[in-house]
Amino acid sequence: RAPPPPPAPAPIDACGNLLIPPFIDPHVHLDAVLSVACLTRPNQSGTLLEAIDIWNEWQAGLTEDILLENAREVMKWYIANGVLFVRTHADCTDPSLLTVRALAKLREEMRGIVDIQITAFPQNGVFTTPDGTLQIQKAIELGVDVVGGAPHIEYTREDGVREIEYVFDLAEKHGLLIDVHCDETGDPQSRFSEVMAKECINRGMQGLATASHTTAMHNYNNDYAFKLIGLLKKAEMNMIVNPFDNAVLQNRLDGYPRKRGITRADELTAAGVNVCIGHDSIMDPWYAMGKGSMSAAANLLAHIGHLNGHSQMALLMDMVTKNSARALRIDDKYGIEVGKPANFVIIDAKDEAETIRLLPECLYVVRNGKVISETTPAKRKVTAFGATEWVDFRH
Repeated sequence: RAPPPPPAPAPIDACGNLLIPPFIDPHVHLDAVLSVACLTRPNQSGTLLEAIDIWNEWQAGLTEDILLENAREVMKWYIANGVLFVRTHADCTDPSLLTVRALAKLREEMRGIVDIQITAFPQNGVFTTPDGTLQIQKAIELGVDVVGGAPHIEYTREDGVREIEYVFDLAEKHGLLIDVHCDETGDPQSRFSEVMAKECINRGMQGLATASHTTAMHNYNNDYAFKLIGLLKKAEMNMIVNPFDNAVLQNRLDGYPRKRGITRADELTAAGVNVCIGHDSIMDPWYAMGKGSMSAAANLLAHIGHLNGHSQMALLMDMVTKNSARALRIDDKYGIEVGKPANFVIIDAKDEAETIRLLPECLYVVRNGKVISETTPAKRKVTAFGATEWVDFRH
């Protein structure tokens, strides 16, 4: 006799609230999260380059136990915030490749709960690092999912171009995706995203490459930016904006008036380029705040990216859900459709605009049909105008 079917899960009353597929963080550094409390020194200048120096100092004493303890804690934060898909960068310039090995272990631990992609990230550049080419190859042998880069860190423009070509060679050879920290500077002469687009087109690798940050694009002259955006569209590039970090790291040398350190998300989106939002850092040398909330990241981009128009609220939600799924190439298993896994989030809000405005809790987070997180929102009782009422900020 066949065994009886398992009992059906208890029904969930969504009470008219918004139901969406899980949030996605397409760009984070899980090897550095929560390190801010134990760094060798604080980032006094608040700049990207000082943060890299601090990371290199602190990394000398980093252990697998420390890394995993911090990363596991952040994974709980992600789950509570409805984030069930993550792409992390792992610094592969350390000869021991400790970060790659530890994050590969975390990926296995989280399998079936949070899907993690690992990017081999040469934090200090490929050709500026002794045996940098060997290091990234070893990371690939350890089973990373994505090949990364940082061409603007190289000593010269020529080495930056050579790094991108090398990254594409590796990805093509091993059948991996590409995600490069690209033009993460305020320098308008940093123009490596065009090199990535050229390689995508010439190699027939459209849709397989992602350029993260591209903050220099903010400072390009408009004629060049117009040409570049058309090239990115032709290459089917994915672009990841990281508003938390880049709002505080970029253009610190401007004086006043001070430009915004954010790429042209509005113009890219209007041209049909796939734009996503990443959290990037959570309490590390680059950004000492954050709690793994992708709706908070979207809220910040709405402000500093001039994306607060009525129709743009839904667009911002796409950037932390389906656009990121496209960049991670997980469309086959992502989304609320018949035949796909029962992964979804019920948010304490009526629609996308209210989610961006209120930054509400995720009432239920469901993975493969099972509730893995429940949150009870705060209740606020206010006595005023001769009456006592409950306040929930909805209108």
